[in-house]
Amino acid sequence: MEIPPNSEAPPACDPWPRYFADRGHPGARRIGAGVEGVVYRLGDGRVAKVWTGRPPAELTRHVYTDIAQHRLPFATPEIFEVQEHEGVVVTYERELPGVPMRGDSAHEDYERELSVHHRNALLAVLRGLASVPGTDAMRQMTVQGDDRPLWQGHDRFQGALGTLVVRAVARHGAALAVHVPDFDAGVERTLNALRSLPDGPVTAIHGDLVPPNIHTDAAGRPVAVLDFGFYTTAGDPAFEAAVTAAVWDMYGPYAQEHTAELTRVFAQELGYAPAVLTVYQAAYALTTYDLFGLDDSDGHFRWCAELLCHNTAFNAQVS
Repeated sequence: MEIPPNSEAPPACDPWPRYFADRGHPGARRIGAGVEGVVYRLGDGRVAKVWTGRPPAELTRHVYTDIAQHRLPFATPEIFEVQEHEGVVVTYERELPGVPMRGDSAHEDYERELSVHHRNALLAVLRGLASVPGTDAMRQMTVQGDDRPLWQGHDRFQGALGTLVVRAVARHGAALAVHVPDFDAGVERTLNALRSLPDGPVTAIHGDLVPPNIHTDAAGRPVAVLDFGFYTTAGDPAFEAAVTAAVWDMYGPYAQEHTAELTRVFAQELGYAPAVLTVYQAAYALTTYDLFGLDDSDGHFRWCAELLCHNTAFNAQVS
């Protein structure tokens, strides 16, 4: 749950500070609110989240625990306790440090040149998450928009992702085909490319490392990664790198340049084949295109269509 600090004034009569005080947290202070609820700082490195939206499932809590037990160079979410008060879910969680690396590219234009701080921060996060082994809980996660665990019926990430592509295209692929030339052949090329990818390590995948989900300190170092769940699973760490390169700047005037540059950087620094990253970027677009809208009036739909139109794995056979 991304909570902008002081995003709105608290109500004149807020019952939650008293609720927390009665449970041993007399200094509870409201620090922000978002679409899913309100956050209170409790002290001692903990916050409480009062959920008005859908609370995290028990499976998500297990995934948080699986990741938090590893000594990463940045903090990740951890839920210590879940309570319910008059039908409202309250979670007690680790307070995550830092501030968002930068705002979403839908709301601010990014400079043409990628800063060294941003590039190094992304590499540090990718390396850290790639050091966390994939777990059963991660394999049971469902990608947003789908109706079953990604790994259900599969023992390879690439096969599971290919099956997800088939399901996602069956949902509303005709709407995407209007904007993407040679759509059916491109889907088949992508599926064939996924089938041809070799087995590799299976690690924790965040799946949505947009800049607001990475917190940094004053020196630009990553100190926290948050908002797991959108595409969180266990899988090939090259998939994480591919998606991160693509979603860093989705809507700015230099978005395509930034995707190409970060794809090159991640391939070189992390040892991934550029063709593999391109395949995964096509698969990501084909599995998320319809989550927010079904025509080019929606920014994410339009971005997915444009990514596919310029993607070499989608438009040509990958060797």
